[in-house]
Amino acid sequence: MTGRSPLTVIYGAARRVLQPVMRAVLKQRIRQGKDDPTRAGEKLGQPTVPRPDGPLVWVHAVGLGEVLALRPLIDALQVARPGLMVLVTSTARSSAQVIGRNLPPGALHQMLPLDGPDFMRRFLDYWQPALSVWSEQDLWPGAISDTAARGIPLAYVNARMNAVSFASRARLAGLYRDMLRRFDLVCAQDAESAAHLRLLGADAVAEMRSLKPAAPPLRVDESELETLRHELAGRRVWVAASTHAADEVVVIAAQQRLWAADPAWLLILTPRLPARADEIAAALDAAGLGFVQRSRGGAIGPDTGVLLADSFGELGLWYRLAESAFVGGSLGGAGGHNPWEAICLGVPVICGPDTANFRADYAELAALGLARQIPPGDAAAQRLADEVARSAGQGGSDDARALVQSARLEVDGLAQKLVQLMDVSR
Repeated sequence: MTGRSPLTVIYGAARRVLQPVMRAVLKQRIRQGKDDPTRAGEKLGQPTVPRPDGPLVWVHAVGLGEVLALRPLIDALQVARPGLMVLVTSTARSSAQVIGRNLPPGALHQMLPLDGPDFMRRFLDYWQPALSVWSEQDLWPGAISDTAARGIPLAYVNARMNAVSFASRARLAGLYRDMLRRFDLVCAQDAESAAHLRLLGADAVAEMRSLKPAAPPLRVDESELETLRHELAGRRVWVAASTHAADEVVVIAAQQRLWAADPAWLLILTPRLPARADEIAAALDAAGLGFVQRSRGGAIGPDTGVLLADSFGELGLWYRLAESAFVGGSLGGAGGHNPWEAICLGVPVICGPDTANFRADYAELAALGLARQIPPGDAAAQRLADEVARSAGQGGSDDARALVQSARLEVDGLAQKLVQLMDVSR
């Protein structure tokens, strides 16, 4: 690429010089328990699984939720091109613990290498992708530049960029312009994201709804599901999913109210970060709610008001047991989390006012009565308790099924475009 911005030149030079620092930081993260020592080599471009024969598409997303949202696209790519293998990369350690169990046949997972040229060269030499697909917001200029330099077509799908994200990236406008113009296809989730990407220099940005509505239901251990259904017979179950501290203050207060009115109510509380379990357990003790901690076992009895689900990869189990769901990240500035995992299992959704990460999704669901919002402040706990009691047992709807079907048809069309990119590059 000619006419590169000074920021792009500086970044290119710095990533080479800083490779020893990257190695040192990785070692420190391993010592701190932030990276898995058995898979840390993947971040240096060292593979831990064999490369399958034949053409391979490399798909990247930052963490668990973003990777799971790509499952319908992976399925559609393999339908559009039978025998196609898919390599999924991510950056968050938590994702690696669950992703492998939720990927379709013909797909495998590795951690994304750090953005040093030696690490990326090793990665690209080994995997030799025929196409590179990036999603949402996790973009690495060096990796994208190295991929484009090999003539590998690039696509940026499910792109999301709100005003806050745009403002932070606009300070590095030259770097982002050079990076975005390397993509052969850019698809934004909504008009706001598309406008911001155009301002940063992306060419020919298309608008397409989020991939998340098209995702298949989260997988579940059927024997575990039946065991818990038997154990919870007679209980009225609701889920608080992917919660943060600000959500939990309201959720716990709401369960106190529900429990006082009817001790049949059981809250399944699933924090976004299970490592926060001790902190949440202390809050439950202070609230006077009996609880069982999933990671420590124990039977759920009549005095159990909360199941603290401090585990990864079991949200599909909890949603199947629930009558309604509060989706977290929506009361404390985190921007909200994915409502579709509950909706596609027929579970009505409640949220707080902060849904910036899924603004279009929640607006669409609210218009159809499939998602309801509670206010912040002193009234939040009572409103949440009221909404849980009111929405429990409503189940799915034809509107929800129609939304999911429409989204899946869009994904099929996107898969065809991506396969065409592979064919043109040959």
